[in-house]
Amino acid sequence: MEIISYVGFDNRNYSSSMENAVNRLTAFFRKHAEHLPAFKTETNILHTPYAREARHSASAAKQAGFSFHPKMILNYSAAAYNFIAKNRSIILKTAVAAFVTASAAVFAAKHIDFSPRLSSPLNLDQSSALDIEKLNAIMSSFALEETQEYTSDGTLVGEEASVPLQTVFSQPVTFQTYKVQPGNTISGITKKFGLKNISTLIAVNDIDNVRQLCAGQKLKIPSIDGLYYTVKPGNSLTGISAKYNVTMEDLLDVNELEAAELKAGQQLFIPGAKLESSALQNALGELFKRPIAAKFRFTSMFGPRLDPFSGVKSYHTGIDMACPQGTPILASSSGTVSFAGYSNIYGNYVIIKHANGYQTLYAHMSKILAKKGQWVSQGTRIGLVGSTGYSTGPHLHFTVYKNGQLVNPMTLIK
Repeated sequence: MEIISYVGFDNRNYSSSMENAVNRLTAFFRKHAEHLPAFKTETNILHTPYAREARHSASAAKQAGFSFHPKMILNYSAAAYNFIAKNRSIILKTAVAAFVTASAAVFAAKHIDFSPRLSSPLNLDQSSALDIEKLNAIMSSFALEETQEYTSDGTLVGEEASVPLQTVFSQPVTFQTYKVQPGNTISGITKKFGLKNISTLIAVNDIDNVRQLCAGQKLKIPSIDGLYYTVKPGNSLTGISAKYNVTMEDLLDVNELEAAELKAGQQLFIPGAKLESSALQNALGELFKRPIAAKFRFTSMFGPRLDPFSGVKSYHTGIDMACPQGTPILASSSGTVSFAGYSNIYGNYVIIKHANGYQTLYAHMSKILAKKGQWVSQGTRIGLVGSTGYSTGPHLHFTVYKNGQLVNPMTLIK
């Protein structure tokens, strides 16, 4: 687990503020102790403002059985009074400073909200020592882009497709072959060829898991959105047309059919059709895998908690997975490495940008194996477990963002 996972005061526990105030007062009195007046026992203190109270106190103490010299006590009482009177301005300022510091610490511990909604943008490369301790702000700095690429039914969102789409299916569907390049995603290829829905390429190419798309793989690209349908015994063109809400004329034109007669086993391209939601989700595959494949244990989970060191309310932005030094850290999903470097909090860490607005962070590495700009597939080694930065032992701190908002990693990984 981490020493600091919340926005704190100058990288100190709140209790240290009060301790500093006490230390300042102690140092002050030590500095000025040598200036105390050396009173003689016969010094006359009968005319000091508190002479009567001092004599009464001495008399009461003597009656109680204490052994002391009354004049000595009264003389030092007078000396203390004179010292305080002479230095009352400095003492007052120091006391006020101590009170304000302690009050601020207590107020912060009870009332400050450390939840991620307080996050603010921060430049990782230009942060001051204090700024970089604002954990939520650091996390927000790399996840401000709202880059949702497709909706739940697979339809692309955002920019217009680069190639105008056919709005009337009067021409036969045609196909071309595309060789997947490093860094390609199913949504990126879909947009590149002017298609609107990622389910088209998934269905036409029988893709079981888009997370396993790899460079060099060849894909069949149709000229229009849609999917294949295999004709079953008893099917009719009228029934298929009604099922997919497409006109019979479009079915005939797209498939270059001259008659409505169909044969079992025949494949028809259905223009504009989409995969069912369950089939699409299965094809999208397991979005995130655990970044540690070896044996580990969870030492801190996502969400509100009391900091194990200061006892102050804090918000843990990810999950901590403790395991031996040097254990391989794997990319939880495929994507592009957007940052690989060091910070005072995370130590050696890596950030990966994934499809559909997701980004992941892997912290406290003993060694970074990935490079900024590198494309990594799911399961690629990106670093080794360590204890760099604010850490008490070898572990991986793993954080997930979705469109700039913290997400509980436990809801995504299996």
